[in-house]
Amino acid sequence: MENKIEIYRISEAEVALEVRFEQDSCWLTQQQMALLFEQTKQNVSLHINNCFREGELSSATSVKESLTVVADGRKYKTKYYNLDVVISVGYRVKSKRGTQFRQWATRRLREYLLEGYSINEKRLAERDLEVRHLKTGISILKRVIALPELLSDEAGASRDLLARFAEGLTLLDDYDHQNLDQQGKTRRETVVVELPEYRRLIEEMRVEHTSELFGLEKDDGFQSSVRQIHQSFGGEDVYPTLEEKAAVLLYLIVKNHSFVDGNKRIAAACFLHFLEKNGLLVGPGGELNISNDALAAVTLFIAVSKPEEMQTVKQVVISMLNRKNPS
Repeated sequence: MENKIEIYRISEAEVALEVRFEQDSCWLTQQQMALLFEQTKQNVSLHINNCFREGELSSATSVKESLTVVADGRKYKTKYYNLDVVISVGYRVKSKRGTQFRQWATRRLREYLLEGYSINEKRLAERDLEVRHLKTGISILKRVIALPELLSDEAGASRDLLARFAEGLTLLDDYDHQNLDQQGKTRRETVVVELPEYRRLIEEMRVEHTSELFGLEKDDGFQSSVRQIHQSFGGEDVYPTLEEKAAVLLYLIVKNHSFVDGNKRIAAACFLHFLEKNGLLVGPGGELNISNDALAAVTLFIAVSKPEEMQTVKQVVISMLNRKNPS
């Protein structure tokens, strides 16, 4: 399940909480539970410790640490507890608030499961015929590419063109079969590109543009985009591979619209810069791992996508990079 944030609101008491949904559960801090159940933080902590001490739940699977970066750049860790812990505390405090939350959380999780099933069932039914046509087209292209007439030097350009089409159609076929890569391949240490370095890159680009509005930041969205790819949760990177970090960086800069002008061009340039710094821009033979045409296409693909399509868009970018990575 894609990570989600739900707002849980108790109208009669005007209490509102941001609830983190991840790994088929929701996650709250002790402070949030104290507000939710109208208890002190110390009382909530006591109930949590008793829950673990009595063996009702295991802290290893019920607790995650999230690294938070504040405005001045300082970092601190916050513990989040999953739905099992929240419900356990709710039963222990025996409050009306606890009952309200348990009913709400159970209903919302059930809706996610039912909604996901319905969407997948409808999508597969609508695309069945389309997928069959696509597979037929790929088969025809492969047969044409193998013709002896296309092995001559004169026909080389045509053969290369068909081969490129076939590769693209294969990617579309993976999309229709839900076989796009969810994770990248490269898990080495990330070369972190800091915000000032990206801003210098934008300044260099500004020379080539006559618009005085190019690269002017409207808000702190650009800073947020750059920092978000290095987030961690539970002691692990939220985006553990270089391909995932690159894909999310491109997506966020495009979709956050942080600049008055030039959002897509700046996003593409920062994406390429990150790939270059981390050794993913150029392949073993010296060829670019992503062409200008492919970069333009995928950037526009992101720009016109809907927010609920974020996961699919990321997988397309990750899959493109993975197919150029032999490891």
